[in-house]
Amino acid sequence: MLFLILGKGKTGSLVADVARQRGHGVRVYDINENPHASALTAPNLAGVDVVIDFTTPEAAVENMRAVLALGCRIVVGTTGWYAQLAEMKAIAHRRGGGLLYGTNFSMGVQKLFRLTAELAKLDGYHFAITETHHSSKVDAPSGTALTLKEIINSFKPGIDIPITSHRVGDAKGEHIVTATSEHDVLELRHDAQSRRGFAIGAVRGAEWIAGKSGAWEFREIFDQL
Repeated sequence: MLFLILGKGKTGSLVADVARQRGHGVRVYDINENPHASALTAPNLAGVDVVIDFTTPEAAVENMRAVLALGCRIVVGTTGWYAQLAEMKAIAHRRGGGLLYGTNFSMGVQKLFRLTAELAKLDGYHFAITETHHSSKVDAPSGTALTLKEIINSFKPGIDIPITSHRVGDAKGEHIVTATSEHDVLELRHDAQSRRGFAIGAVRGAEWIAGKSGAWEFREIFDQL
C-alpha cells in the first residue's frame, strides 16, 4: 500500500518508519508542504491508499475536509478537534470516504479503556484521572483522558470526574485512573515508554481502513486488527 503521512513531528516520523518496515510505500508532507491542506488534491492523492494525520487540531480539520471530500481514506491520530466530528462523519458518508479516528492508537491504552470500564462498575468509589504529556502538546486535558472520563460516566452518569493535566518536558504520555473508597484505593496506570506504540496502532489502522467507506473510532475496530 501507499500511505501519505501528514506531519514530520516525532510521532509522524515514527509512523513513516513503521509503515516502511511493514512493507508499505510512504510519502510525507510537513506543514510547509501542505499549508491549509493545499497539497491534498486529486492528482496528489492518486494512488494513495490512506492518509495518516499527526498534525495539529486546526490542520487536521482542514486535512480531513480535503481528503474526505475526494472520497479518500484518512486515519487521524491528532486530537483536540472533536467539536467538528459530526461534520467530518457527514462528509465521509456523503462522499464515500473513510475516516478512522481515535484519542489514542496505542494497543496498551485500548486495554486501559476496557479495564477502566470494569473499574467503573464498582459502587462506593470516587474516580479521578491524571494525565502527563510533553510540554508542546496543545490540548489539555488529553483526548485519552477525556475518553477515560467518558467511559466512567457511561457507568456513573452525572458524576464529576476530575482530570489533572501536567505538561512536562518530553513525556511520552501517562494516564492514571484512580478509584478511592473509604476502605481502599485502586489504580490503573498506562505509561508510554516510547511513541512507537502509537505509530504501530496507526499503521495497523490504516491497513484496516484501506478500501473501506464510513467512519469509525479506533476503539470500535481494535478487535479486528
